[in-house]
Amino acid sequence: MEIINIEQGHPTVQQAMVKLQNGIYRVRATGQPVAKIVHGYGSSGTGGAIKQAIGMELRKYISRGMIKSYCPGEDFGPFSSAGREMNAKHPSVSRDRDWGLQNDGITVIMFK
Repeated sequence: MEIINIEQGHPTVQQAMVKLQNGIYRVRATGQPVAKIVHGYGSSGTGGAIKQAIGMELRKYISRGMIKSYCPGEDFGPFSSAGREMNAKHPSVSRDRDWGLQNDGITVIMFK
């Protein structure tokens, strides 16, 4: 699974959204069906601004047809409908090291 690391360098929310956009375009161009966004959980321990901004931004990417769906890390596993749906379409996701670990610092996206 391709990695889009937007956490590296401790960016601001605005910088992270630029990294997200660049990463999505880069991975989409390779034809990979899924990608993992590493964004971290935030230093406050209650869910950071970047994690929240990613959810809003990914909904925009869905409405524009750039991605099909996304699965927050806490749902990325066999116990959520989003995780099961992603695994049904791309069984290789269940071999990812974060599968089933409820990692709040990642989000997995599925391309169209």
